[in-house]
Amino acid sequence: MYRKRLLVLCVLAATLGCSCAKVETELPIKSDVETQTSFDEEKSSQIIAISLEAMKEQASNPSETKFEKIKQVMQRLEAQGYAAVDSKNQINMVCADQAIDFCQAVEEKHKDDFMLTVISDTLKWTIYDFHCEDGTVTVARNIYQFEDGNMQLEDSAIYTASDWKYTAEGYIMFSGSWYSEAYYLFTLSDMQEKVALRVLPLDEKYRALNETYMMPISYVKNNMFLVDWSEDDFSALDFYDLFDIFYRQIYGKEVPYGPSDNLGMGTVYQIPKEEFKHTIMTYLNIDSQTLQQKTLYHADTKTYEYRPRGFYEAEYPEHPYPEVVDYTENADGTITLLVNVVFPYEGLSKVFSHEVVVRPLENGGVQYVSNHVIPSEDNVEESWYKPRLTLEEWVEVYGAE
Repeated sequence: MYRKRLLVLCVLAATLGCSCAKVETELPIKSDVETQTSFDEEKSSQIIAISLEAMKEQASNPSETKFEKIKQVMQRLEAQGYAAVDSKNQINMVCADQAIDFCQAVEEKHKDDFMLTVISDTLKWTIYDFHCEDGTVTVARNIYQFEDGNMQLEDSAIYTASDWKYTAEGYIMFSGSWYSEAYYLFTLSDMQEKVALRVLPLDEKYRALNETYMMPISYVKNNMFLVDWSEDDFSALDFYDLFDIFYRQIYGKEVPYGPSDNLGMGTVYQIPKEEFKHTIMTYLNIDSQTLQQKTLYHADTKTYEYRPRGFYEAEYPEHPYPEVVDYTENADGTITLLVNVVFPYEGLSKVFSHEVVVRPLENGGVQYVSNHVIPSEDNVEESWYKPRLTLEEWVEVYGAE
């Protein structure tokens, strides 16, 4: 059935591709928002000048990370009264009061302006010039790339925000689309962006805990933080996904047991017992017998059967990220983390919240003790997650046992 579905999709794609080649596309009429909204070039030039000066001063210190460089640029912008934040929300926004005032103006349907600089770890400067009137927000933005000591303008756009909100968790979340002739001819749709920027500050301790314990696992291709489990009951966990993640953490590289280049062929590996057990037990306090019961273990060869994720188990490229918003140090030496799931692509600053208990080890390592999803009527389904095929589904797809 899986292969039949793939065949149908391929046929449809080929048919549509042929049809599109013969159709003359009528381009849409450009929106008049560009004539009604302006970008403050003077203020933008000042921001770029301050940023260039800060980057030039740091050039003599090659040991500084990009993160440290971004932080120093933000501090220089703050000293001159300019709001700025990093694109991954890992540094507290500077001059955040300006953002809060603008959000209040939007809510009260007043007229106001606000310029915000967003700096990425690829050293791109996105400067947003926001304008609001009668509750409507228009966005004018330029993107600059820092390279060889200069800033090069890469892209400009002006659009009306189709969605704008300041969330209870302290995020500005907005989205919108704009016309680009080259992009439209290729996709028959407008260009669009979805942005999530944290306004309210987070305690640095929360950020450190998040970086140490949550980010290495996160929510990509695993259900560790999506289901309830504990050291008394591991049944909900997928140990094969965790093997992939833990292996990367231990050895600093991807697992060597990859899928076949042939999408129609299933791949099966027999991983030596000690290798699989060591990888899992580095982060989980689980005994061998329980691990063998929760996986496909061959006692005769002392190996764990392993089937890598393939085409049918691929996830969408957009994923949420964790954000620790509180913690408790427990009497037994464990730490309970309160974590929000932030999903910019869906415009959600809290898909749901969950509690993660970790056990720091004397050697600097960690054991994950439990996860509990906090029930709430506001919880949203984890739409990005794709579980691995069951053995029965795998046999149906690849036609082999």
